[in-house]
Amino acid sequence: MSHLNRSSRVPGALAAAAVALFAGSVIAQSVTDPFPTPIPANEGVIAVDYTEFATIPDSENQAPRMMLLVDEPSTRRMFVIDMRGPLWSVSYDGKTVEKYLDVNAPEWGVQVNSMGNERGVQSFAFHPQFNQPGTPGYGKLYTLTDSSNMKPPADFKPIGATNTTHHMVLLEWTAKTPTADTYDGAAPRELMRFEHPFANHNGGHLAFNPLATRQSADYGLLYMGFADGGNGGDPLNLAQNLSSPFGKILRFDPLGKNSANGKYGIPASNPFAKTPGALGEIYALGLRNPQRFAWDSKTGQMYVANIGQGVVEQVTPVRAGANLGWNQWEGSFKYVDRQAIGLANQRGDSKITYPVVEYDHHDPLLLMQVAITMGPIYRRSEIRQLTNKMLFGDNPSGEIFYVDADKLPNGGQSAIRRVLLNDKGQRKTLLQLIQEKNRTQPQGHEIAMRADLRFGPGADGRIFVLNKHDGIIREIVPSR
Repeated sequence: MSHLNRSSRVPGALAAAAVALFAGSVIAQSVTDPFPTPIPANEGVIAVDYTEFATIPDSENQAPRMMLLVDEPSTRRMFVIDMRGPLWSVSYDGKTVEKYLDVNAPEWGVQVNSMGNERGVQSFAFHPQFNQPGTPGYGKLYTLTDSSNMKPPADFKPIGATNTTHHMVLLEWTAKTPTADTYDGAAPRELMRFEHPFANHNGGHLAFNPLATRQSADYGLLYMGFADGGNGGDPLNLAQNLSSPFGKILRFDPLGKNSANGKYGIPASNPFAKTPGALGEIYALGLRNPQRFAWDSKTGQMYVANIGQGVVEQVTPVRAGANLGWNQWEGSFKYVDRQAIGLANQRGDSKITYPVVEYDHHDPLLLMQVAITMGPIYRRSEIRQLTNKMLFGDNPSGEIFYVDADKLPNGGQSAIRRVLLNDKGQRKTLLQLIQEKNRTQPQGHEIAMRADLRFGPGADGRIFVLNKHDGIIREIVPSR
């Protein structure tokens, strides 16, 4: 593989010729399929048992668009959000499902925008002090949602944008009685508001570091994945712009007050808190669409599943100040355009944090639409087949994948293997299970053409699998 010298300086016509030659070389070395050897369909497959744990009710006469499941250990309930607005509580045995809060209820005035495939309530998180009376975080719950209400002024605007499709709002809800069956607090407090230039790539994941103890500097700090604003290729070049929140992972104290709007706090330990012209909220940059992140309980390392443009999906470690490269890099490769990456100088910039594992869009296991989602790094022994495995998956196809968490690869897809679900003696994908369930459901439940897979970590290392098409929460369980 050749390496181009970009540091040459030549005058006049020679310079133009050199530029043309370089451009031609990049095009010649561009590919749409950087990993021509497919992920094995059968080699190394782990087959796991599952149960249909709980059913979430339809909304608007359609299957709930389940986006995220969160365990709230102090109240011994799990919660799952429907992107249209309802937040459901689920008992640990799955038998009791109750609507806890509807973010889109008229009395709140939030006006959830759930149009299209990517808009709606994106994420939610419970403060670690949610059920600890007398603490600042008592009863605090946070939601990140797209909104049709664009009257209030935004705290953040996309630099260079000429259009606004909707707003995104981070809200703080305060329950009077955290253990109550339904939310009993007042209207939410707004912490942040963002103008969105395009309809896609909206927000991302909210989470407090589950490994942070009360003595830890990370305790009570809220992480928020925030996509690049959409429309393909990051046309406004926001992901590398330190004065913009788009294309970043943010970290802040929702109970603090030293932000520009005085509604939340910026930790002094954030990597750009003292950088002139940079947003102090930024924890990491260079992300296209940080779909989900997770922490490894053994190492403490944070990982993010970052959705690629048209070629490469990736799981990448995240550290304070890390630059994941977008829109200059797509995974281990130079970004060329929406359908191609460059093969020259792979992983060639020492300032970029590259993926531990990645896969390309042309793999035969996948559908035409491809988007990665993060699962847990499983460090328990109950589901022995998955012990010490990093789990992730492909959102549309519903394929579940793993790699060895103690022998992480250095990029590429050669180490990726499948996880399939045992069903009456047959191994199936999540999409197959959804489609079979759809055939038994009432009219209005069309046969799903995609899975929209999400993982949900539960109490004691339990692993739940969500989708947007049949209302079933499935739990991966130990083999019988």
